[in-house]
Order: sequence, then structure tokens, then C-alpha cells
Amino acid sequence: HHRELHSPHRRHRQLCIRPSAQAARDPAPATAERLARALADRPPARAGEPGAIASGFDAALDAARALRDDSRRVVAAMEAEARTATGVPNLKIRHTAQLGYFIEVPEAAGLRLRDAPPAALPGFTHRQTMAGTMRFVTDALAALDRRILEAAAEADAREAAILAELTAAVQAEDGAIAACAEALASLDVAAATAVLAEAEAWTRPEIEEGTAFAVEEGRHPVVEAAVRRAGGSYVANGVDLSPGGRLWLVTGPNMAGKSTFLRQAAILAILAQAGLFVPARRARIGIVDRLFSRVGASDDLARGRSTFMVEMVETAAILNQATPRSLVILDEIGRGTATWDGLALAWAVLEALHDRLRCRALFATHFHELTALGPRLPELRLAHLRVKEWRGEVVFLHAVAEGAADRSYGLHVAKLAGVPREVIARAGTVLAALEERARGLAPLAEEMPLFAAAPRGRAEPADELRRVLAETDPDALSPREAHALLVRLKGMV
Repeated sequence: HHRELHSPHRRHRQLCIRPSAQAARDPAPATAERLARALADRPPARAGEPGAIASGFDAALDAARALRDDSRRVVAAMEAEARTATGVPNLKIRHTAQLGYFIEVPEAAGLRLRDAPPAALPGFTHRQTMAGTMRFVTDALAALDRRILEAAAEADAREAAILAELTAAVQAEDGAIAACAEALASLDVAAATAVLAEAEAWTRPEIEEGTAFAVEEGRHPVVEAAVRRAGGSYVANGVDLSPGGRLWLVTGPNMAGKSTFLRQAAILAILAQAGLFVPARRARIGIVDRLFSRVGASDDLARGRSTFMVEMVETAAILNQATPRSLVILDEIGRGTATWDGLALAWAVLEALHDRLRCRALFATHFHELTALGPRLPELRLAHLRVKEWRGEVVFLHAVAEGAADRSYGLHVAKLAGVPREVIARAGTVLAALEERARGLAPLAEEMPLFAAAPRGRAEPADELRRVLAETDPDALSPREAHALLVRLKGMV
């Protein structure tokens, strides 16, 4: 659930392909020419199956295959000779696993052949009498059967020996071949991203030493391709996690695009740091030492871990390992447990990302109570996915805007999913009652000790103001941070 991008910023550079002269030229021309002659145009799918060696490469193999594969022609010739020798025009040569090759004739002709003197039909031996037919074997047929079986085995053995020789020849050139393959792979990556950059309007990102993360009109390449195939158009969105706004709290209904927006940022970081172009109009990204993601719902029941336990294990990995240079995306925290437990955990994790880890992060949630932290955490920015109601229906605009979403539209999404009308109606009644009850409660932001270092009595507003001002260095504040501090102080009184 987290990956470290192995690119120390002091050594990071844009992708540069410089294959050596040795790797660029044909590494083993003699071996390549031999392989081209030896291998069949359509070799078998699995090693060990016959047919890997082309005809005309080895005379002994061709001879064994000819006897094995031309048995029908040989049998047809022997059948014609037997008809002439016996005077039985409807004589046939057949084959079974038990008898091998044998002659089959009608019963009347068979009685005559059985009673004929041995000198007249040398080598004929009666083997079976069937309903209306009789079967005979001959020395010539028995010899043919042995030769065909031996030829098949000889062909297989000869082909295996040739493949072993070719394998040894390739292994002898493994260093040069591997170097050539690596150069071709690098050229393939460069060419592929060049095609994407030109065809899909990707851009070369600006990589810098700091912790900026400013993307204009970014796109998720996989989702964009799927949307285009379906005849739609992708809505591009920007994000700026640079200092002063490095933590975004993203709200909005399901299906509005929150998860896509989060994953999009992570993909852009990976592409940029790999030295590739990115699907955006412009991107300026500071080096990311680690990328962490906590998304989706999954369990590990075989090891005794519920969905919520897996979620907490992944969250713990982020809180214990992320650094100020990391990029974190969290798609829902605390949804797998009781509402108040989950909200409390999400609240504390959001504060930890802001105050302790100080990393760049996107935090998507349905806990709208968390938006109360907006004016109190200087680096926190509120964003939401826009939704429009039209004639009682919800239209997802997939556009990111500033501020918090007004609600989650969960009932609308349930309706779209096909939940029965009576259930939706009852849920609407219950929701209205819960919202009415919530309006009678004290604002949650005033009840929680947002900046308390440890449990203690509630401080007076004047004391809190003095403490915050005492901890503030005006000369160290940027204009944006000074404005955020002013909003925070105003909220405290």
C-alpha cells in the first residue's frame, strides 16, 4: 500500500536514452541468423512440444518427420499393392492401438485368403474375425508400424537436441543480448511516452528540489481513455499541494470523482518522477521520497483482519513512515466502524497529517464535520466535487471547486443504484429527523480540543489567543499564512 520511489533528488533527471555502441548494434549476428533459420514461423506455445524446429534446417530431423508424417502415403501405396496381390478390390489397411496396422477384407474374401497356400500370400497371418469382416497382418505392415513409431521418437529426440544446442548458443551471448534488450526497452519506453505526449497532449513536468506540487488541468490517463472510448469527454482538474496549502480535504458525493481525483495526483507523481511526460497542461512537482495510498475496502480474513483492521493497518503505516517529502492519498478514514469512532479517528489523522507529518496529502471524506477544521489549520484547504440538481436528479459535474460540499447526496446515489422507492422515501424521513436533531447540538468544532497538547480544562478564549500569539513569529509568516492565522484568531473569538 505504499511504494518508495527510488530516485534520490540529488540524482534525479529527465529520462535520457544513451545506449552504448555495443548494446545498440546487433549483439550476436551469427546466432541470430541461425535462430532465424532454425525456428519455425509458428512454434508451439509450450516448451517440449514438437514443431519448434523449421523444416529444411536438419536433414536427419526431416527424414524422421517424413516417415512419421508420410505414413498415410506409404500405407496407401501398400494398400494398392495388397489389392493387386490378393485380387480383393475392397481391401483396406486400418490401424488400432492393439493391432497396429492390419488388412481388413469382407468375410467371404477373408475365408479364401485364410485357406490360400502360404506360398501364394507370403507373410499373411489371420488375426481376427469380426461381424462380416476378417483381419490379417503381414510382416511388411508390422515392419512399417515399428519404423513409424521409431521415426516419431527419433524426430522428438533430434528436435530436443537441436533446441539444446540453440539454447547453449544463446546463453553464450547472454551479456550482449541483455545489453541490447535493455537499450531496446529504454527506447520503447521513450517512444511510447513520446507518442502519448503528442497524441494525448501530455506535457513535460518541471521537477524541483522543494516540496511543490502544482498541477494545472491534470487528467487520469486510464479513466480518460475509458471515457473517450465510451464517447464522453474527461473533465480535467488542477491541484496545488505546495507549501501554504499542502493538505486538501476533499468532500462530495459518491460517483462524483473523488477517488479518481486522488489517484490522478499519485499517477502524475509517479510518471513525473520516472522521467516521463504527464497528462496535464502544466505540472511542477518537488521530489517525492515515498508515495502512500489508503484507498478502497478489503479484508484479510485468513489472517484474522477485518476490513476496518486492514484500513487501520494501512493508516498506521502512513502515520509511522511518511515524511515531509512524501505524498499521501487517503480515500475515506474511519468509515468501517461506528460513526463517532470513525469521525474521531479521521479528525485525529487529519490533524496528524497537518501538524506532525507536514506532508503533501489529499484526504477524501464523507465526514462533513471535518470541514470545521478549515479555518483552524493554516495549511488545510477545502475542496469538493461539484454536483448539480436538475429536476430532482443529480448531475455529477466531476469538477473540483474550492470549499466544502453541502451534503453527500447518498440517497440520490442509492436511487441511481436501484434501491426501492419505499426504502428511499423512508430513508429521507429518517435523514430529516437526524438533521433536525443535529441542529440542536452544540457545534462540533467548539466541543473538540483541536490544539490541546493533553487533556485538560477548557482554556478561556483570551488565554488561547495569548498562547497562539506567543507561538507565532510574524516575520516568518507568508502573506497567505498570515491571512490564515487571522481567520483562525477571528474564529477563536
